[in-house]
This record gives sequence, structure tokens and C-alpha cells, in this order.
Amino acid sequence: MKGETVSQIQPDDRKSSWQKTSYANLIRYAPSGKYFARIRVGGKLIRQSLKTNVLSVAKLKLADLEKQERSKLEGQQRLVEGTAFFRDLAKEYLERLDGMPNLKPRTKDYYKERLAAMQKSWTELNDTDVRRLSENDCRQWASRYAKKASPTNYNNTLIVLRAILAIAVEHSIRYSNPAENLKRVRVNRKDLTLPSQKQFQALIQEIRRVPFGPGLASADLVEFLAYTGLRVKSEAAFVTWADCDFEKGEIIVRGNPNTGTKNSESRRVPMIPDCRRLLERLRSKRPDEKPSALVMRVRECQGAINRACKALEIVRFTHHDLRHLFATSCIESGVDIPTVSRWLGHKDGGALAMKVYGHLRDSHSTAMAQKVRFLETAQLAA
Repeated sequence: MKGETVSQIQPDDRKSSWQKTSYANLIRYAPSGKYFARIRVGGKLIRQSLKTNVLSVAKLKLADLEKQERSKLEGQQRLVEGTAFFRDLAKEYLERLDGMPNLKPRTKDYYKERLAAMQKSWTELNDTDVRRLSENDCRQWASRYAKKASPTNYNNTLIVLRAILAIAVEHSIRYSNPAENLKRVRVNRKDLTLPSQKQFQALIQEIRRVPFGPGLASADLVEFLAYTGLRVKSEAAFVTWADCDFEKGEIIVRGNPNTGTKNSESRRVPMIPDCRRLLERLRSKRPDEKPSALVMRVRECQGAINRACKALEIVRFTHHDLRHLFATSCIESGVDIPTVSRWLGHKDGGALAMKVYGHLRDSHSTAMAQKVRFLETAQLAA
């Protein structure tokens, strides 16, 4: 257990340092004035700091801790006895998920959504004794769910199912995982339907044309996403003027102040000429803003994109497609894929970018091959 415990106090100091209270299972550490819980659950003595010196708060925290520990014990007893229902395993899975420090909050929320979707599509699952759950049961559910869920959602829901049933194996309730042999479905690469340069410019003008709503700010965000390749919610929304290094021609991408970027690492993205012009224009209009002020004044522009696409009769695209537009424009301009991959914040050395944009490299390679000459034109004619 975390927190300061009795075992950390020197033997000679224990009697004078620890004080009983008039409340069962609640003691006070005199030097700091902090209250501690001292409870015995299932034969195990637990001493844990309640991190407060306010008695009323300590009482509430003690009650929560007692409830939590006894609930955990009951669940463990059911698991050891082999009488656990799926819902008991799912509860433990959620507790483990919340305790994973390496996962982003949005990732945790996504896996919770996948569990909820699985429970909704398999209504009797929660009340099923995991000892009686067969591979055929899992396969029948998978067959039904794969028909209505996207490949990505299906695959990640399967990951959750396997993880929960792996807990049953871990607790020796089952010898094997009945979902282990279920196959993932293939995720087909999305065909990129991106606006041409002419369409993109027309779209920006159309968004700016609307005299009401955050049209100008939305147009600025559309341009910023297309000129930087940043992720809209976790990166572009948090860029400040202090992050824009006009001298070096770079933008420092730090991401959400609490969770960072997707891969938890900051990076530098170059200001391409169009991006520099955009930022210089915005800065000239807002010269008095502090360095900590956000550059973008809106955090999404999908509504503006949808309206403009409809007005111009071009295929609708999304925030993320602007990231693809940036990468595509860079590669078609001759930037190598590993470099583009670094600008996008990928950590795989360009493997993902190669899958998504490799066909562009092939087209560029074919065009460049026509420029290679071993013989002079006159010799070829002869």
C-alpha cells in the first residue's frame, strides 16, 4: 500500500508518535497531525495515510477505503473459489486499466467504450460464469459483432475480451482463454480523397466568406492544420505564440499540458512558407497578445468544412484528412518519407507513413526515372 505506514516509524517512537482516536480503525500520527487508516481485511493488516489532518475528511476517506478494500476482497474470494461471473472480471479489468500510468486518458476511455459495446452486444455475458464460457460462445458473438462494427472497433473489442478472460486464467479459474483463437479482421487502408490545391484555396475563401459565426477563426485553423500536419485536438489546439520560433522557422509541438502529444514527446515542425505567412498575418493582427496566448482561437472546424464542401460540391473531408494533405503535399514536393514521418510525430522511422503514402513515393519515383539519361539525345536519335 502507498503512503506512510507504522513500519516506517522507529520502534522507540511508536508509542509517543501514534495516537488513538475515538473512531474505530482511525489513528493519528502526532508529528504531522495526519490521520491514518488501520484496518484488518481478510487477516491482512492495512495501514494507509489518509493524507489529511482534518478529522471530518479523514472519517469520509476511511469509510471509502474500508468499502473499497472489502469489495476487493469479496471479488478476490469469488475468483479464488471459481465462482466469478464475467462482471467480476470486468470490474477488475477496469481497475487495472485505471492504474496503467502509460496509457493516455483517451485510450483508457476508448477501451471502456469497447467493453460497454461488448456488454451491450452480448447481453447475457455479464451474468455468465466464466468457467462455463466456451470458445464456441466467443466465436458466435464475434461472428455477430464483426458484421456491425468497424474493423478497428471489432479488433479492439476483441483485445478487451481476451484481456478480461486472461484474468480468469491468471486466477486459475480457467486453464485456457476461450477467446485466444479468435481472429482479428483485416483493416483496409482508407482511400485518401483529398482536395486539390485549387479546391483547397476555394474552400478557404468560402469559409471566410460567411459573415457570421467563427468563420475567420475556422479558416485559420483549416490552414494551420494543412500547413503543419498537427493533430487538431491534442496538438494544434495548444500551440501558443511562445511555441512559434520565427527566427528558426519552427513550431514547437508540446501537446496537451496534462497529457502531452500522442507519443508523449514534444517535437519541432518547420514553418513552410504558407504557414509562416499565416502566422505572421495573425501575429500582426494581435500584436499585444502574451507569449502564452493560444494561436488558434477555435478548437475544431468540421462544421465549417462540411458547409464549404457542400457549397463547392467537393467531397467532404475531416480534420485528420488535413494531416494527410500536409504529408501528401510534402512528399509530392520531394521531401523524403522518414523526414515527413518525423514532422508528423511518428516514432516508427516511417513505417506507417510508408504504408499510407508509399504509393506517392512510387509515382514520384517513376516520374524522376524519366529524367535519368546515360546517352545524349543525339545518340538516342541515331
